[in-house]
Amino acid sequence: MNKEAKARIKINKLLEESGWRFFDSELGPANIILENNVKLTETHFNDFGENFEKTKRGYIDFLLLDEKGFPLIVLEAKSEDLHPLVGKEQARKYTKAQNCRFVILSNGNLHYFWDLTHGNPYVITKFPEPASVKIYKTHKPDPQILIDEKILDDYVAITQLPNYFENPSFKDENTRNDFISQNKLKFLRTYQIRAVNNLQKSVQDGNNRFLFEMATGTGKTLVAAAVIKLFLRTGNAKRVLFLVDRLELEDQANKAFINYLKNDYKSTIYKENRDDWRRSEIVVSTVQSFLYDNKYQKLFSPTDFDLVISDEAHRSIGGNARAVFEYFIGYKLGLNATPKDYLKKIDIAKNNLNDPRELERRLLFDTYRTFGCESGQPTFRYSLIDGVNDGYLINPIVVDARTEVTTQLLSDEGYSAIVINDQGEESEDSYYQRDFEKKFFSEDTNRVFCETFLKGALHDPISNEIGKTIIFTVSQKHAAKITQFLNVMADQVFPGRYNSDFALQVTSSVRDAQQFTINYSNNNLSGSGNFIPSYKTSKTRVCVTVGMMTTGYDCTDVLNLCLMRPIFSPTDFIQIKGRGTRKHKFTEQLFDNDIKEQIEISEKERFKLFDFFANYEYFEEKFNYDEIIELPSIRKISADSVGGDETTTHAGYENIDPDIIKVMEEKSIGLQGMKIDRMFFDQFENILRTDEYIKEHVKNRNWESLITYLNENIMNKPEYYFTIEKLRKASGVDRRISLREVVEKAYSIISEFKSKDELLEEEFSKFILDKKPDNPKDIIPMKYFFKAYITNDSVRTIIESKDLTQLNVNPAFNMKDYKAVPKEWREIIPEYIKDYVHLNNFM
Repeated sequence: MNKEAKARIKINKLLEESGWRFFDSELGPANIILENNVKLTETHFNDFGENFEKTKRGYIDFLLLDEKGFPLIVLEAKSEDLHPLVGKEQARKYTKAQNCRFVILSNGNLHYFWDLTHGNPYVITKFPEPASVKIYKTHKPDPQILIDEKILDDYVAITQLPNYFENPSFKDENTRNDFISQNKLKFLRTYQIRAVNNLQKSVQDGNNRFLFEMATGTGKTLVAAAVIKLFLRTGNAKRVLFLVDRLELEDQANKAFINYLKNDYKSTIYKENRDDWRRSEIVVSTVQSFLYDNKYQKLFSPTDFDLVISDEAHRSIGGNARAVFEYFIGYKLGLNATPKDYLKKIDIAKNNLNDPRELERRLLFDTYRTFGCESGQPTFRYSLIDGVNDGYLINPIVVDARTEVTTQLLSDEGYSAIVINDQGEESEDSYYQRDFEKKFFSEDTNRVFCETFLKGALHDPISNEIGKTIIFTVSQKHAAKITQFLNVMADQVFPGRYNSDFALQVTSSVRDAQQFTINYSNNNLSGSGNFIPSYKTSKTRVCVTVGMMTTGYDCTDVLNLCLMRPIFSPTDFIQIKGRGTRKHKFTEQLFDNDIKEQIEISEKERFKLFDFFANYEYFEEKFNYDEIIELPSIRKISADSVGGDETTTHAGYENIDPDIIKVMEEKSIGLQGMKIDRMFFDQFENILRTDEYIKEHVKNRNWESLITYLNENIMNKPEYYFTIEKLRKASGVDRRISLREVVEKAYSIISEFKSKDELLEEEFSKFILDKKPDNPKDIIPMKYFFKAYITNDSVRTIIESKDLTQLNVNPAFNMKDYKAVPKEWREIIPEYIKDYVHLNNFM
C-alpha cells in the first residue's frame, strides 16, 4: 500500500473517532464530502501590469460540513512522507473559495488545525468534533480590543459590585474599609495592573504565550481573574481552563473565581459538573484529572478552550502533563512562584537524573521553553524582595538550629550523614529524597527539635500562647512522632490547657486531614479561644505535615515555620517559606474592645523559620542567619559503656539498617486459591464495592491511604490469597496493572483496562505534543524506536551501553530500524522516556 493510501486510511479513522460521518446514520446525515470539485479565482497580471482574474478548478480532499450542510472545515490530506504544512497555501485557497475559515492539515501521522482569522496552524493529536467547531465558529477574537482594554485598580471589583462607588458607605472614608471588607471587594495593586499590562503588550508583539513569575502571597489568583475577565470581556476567549496540580488548589481557585467574577461569568470544577461544564466560562481542574485515562482527548475537543492557565506552571505542566496543556489551541498563561535563579547551584554538566534538583531544573527550563521565555525573562516578574520593599509581604527571621548530624547535609550527591559500622569505623553515606521514608531520626533528635521550637517560637501577640505553626517533617511516620512529642511537652508547659490537641498530624493518612487545613485557616481547629474566650484563634497551635500545606495554602496568621527535614526542591523551599510571608492583623479576630485598647502589637510584623537542616544556607548560598542556636552534637557510645554486644549509636541520629525478616511461614495453597478465572476477579471486585472504608476513600479520591489499607488487610491474605499478578491474569490484560486501576475498574471510574499498545500510543501522542517533530518522514521510525525502548529490556541496555553492534542480531529492533531514526531523536527519545514515562506500566 502506498504512503498516500495509508495516510487516507488513518485520516478516515481519525474523522470517525471525532464524530464526523461518511454516511447517513441515526446520528444524522453525512457531513463529509470527498474530492469536492471547486472553482478557484486568482488574480494575475498581463504584460501591461494590469490585473485580471483567472478561474481554474481544484479538488478538496475532505470538506467537512456543519449541521445545515454548509462548508465548515477544509481538510487537506498529504502523503505520509510529506509535511502537512506543504498544503497550507493550497488549503487557504480552497477555504476562501468555500467561504469558511477552518483548515485541518494532515498526513495521517502529524496534524494541524488552523483558524484563518487567528494565528498560525497549531499541532493537534485529535481532530476537533463537529459540535465543538460549531461553538468555536461563533468565537471571533480581535486581539486589538484586548490590547486597548483599560485596566484600572477596580477592574475586578466592578464585576463583584458594579455600582460600589455610588454606595454611601464607600463614599464615606470612615466606613469605606469596612464596606470593602464586608463585600469582599478586590482592588488590583499597582504591580498586579502592571502584570496584566505586560500581557497586553506581549499580545501586541504577536505572542500568545505568557509567563508570570510572582512570589507566593502576591495574589496570582487575583491577577489570573483579571486576565480571565480581560479575555472573556473582549471576546478573545469564550471559555477558559484553569489547571492546578493539587485538589485543595482546585477548590480554592474555583471559590476565588466565583467570588471575583460570578456576576458576569460562571466558574465550575470539572469533576463536579462533568455533564454541564460547557455552560461555564471558567472550568477549573487538576491536571491529573484531565491526564488520567486520557480524559483530555476522550472527552474534550482541541477547540473547547481558548485560554489555558496553568497555576504553579512547572508542576501542573511538568513531564507528560504538558500534553494536556498543549492539546488545546489558543492562548497559554503560566503562573509560577519559583524563579529560575534558584537553579544556580545545580551543576548542569553532571546531568545526574538521580538528583531531584536535576529534575527540578528540567521542569523549570521546560516551563520557560513552553512559554517562549528561553532567555529567562518572563512576561512579568515580581519577587519576594519586591513585595517586602513595597510593604505587601514580610521576610522571615531565620533560625539556624542544626545538630552536628544535620550539618552533614545536602552534599552534591544528596543528603550526607556519618554512619559508624560494627568495627567502629566512620563512613559517609548519602541518601536521596526517596530514602527518607525509610530513614528516621532517633527520639533524642526529635526531642531536641521540639524543645528548641517551643523555647524559641514566636508567641501570639493577643493571647501570648505559642503562635500558630506549621512543621514540615520527613514522612508521615516522622510526623506522628513529632506530634506525640509536642503534645506531651505542651501538657507539661501548659498544664490543663490542651487535651492532646496542641499539635495535630495533618497528612494524607489522617482522616479529614484536608478539613483540618481549612479549619486551621478559619481558626477553629479543635475549637478556638482557648486562652481568651473573645479571641478567635485555633486551639490547635501546631499542624505537623509532610507536604499538604505547602502550595497555595493560605493561613496568614502563621507565626512559625519549622523545617524538620532537608529540602531538595527549590519550588518546595519557595512554597514553604511563602506560608509565612503574608501580613495579618490579629485584632480582627478579637471581639473585646477593652482588650484591644491594651494591645501594643496588633499586626504581624515578622515570622520565624526554624531551619534544622541548613536549607537556607543551601539555597541562599552563604546565608547569614538571624539567630544561631547550638544544639547537642553526636555522642558516640562504645560497647564497653553499655555492656553486651558491640554497638554504636548517636545521641542525635539513629541509622536504621534494612529490615530483617521477622516471621517466615510456608503455607500450601489449594486449588481454589490458585484458580484464576472471571469469578476470581468478580469476587475481588465485590469485596471492593462492599467495603465501607474503601467506598469512602474512593469517594474522596484518597488513593494513598486506600492502597495501604488494601495491602494490609486484603492482599495476600490466606482467606482470599489475592495477588496483583493473579488479578492481572484473571483480567486478561497484557501488561502489569496497579491496585488503583483495579479499584477504579470496580467503581466504573474506568470502563476497561487499556492494553499495552493503547498506553504506548497515548504516551507517544503526548511526546508528539511536547516535542513537535518537523519532518513527517521521521514519525513512524521514531514511534517504532519509542515503543521498543519502553517495552524491550535488551533494546534499552544496548542503547544505554552504546554497544550498538548488538542491534545487528536483535530481532525486536535492529540496526536498520535504529538508523531510520534521525540522529538528534536517538538521544531525545530515551531522555524523554526516562524523565516522563513509567516503565512499570508496560511490563
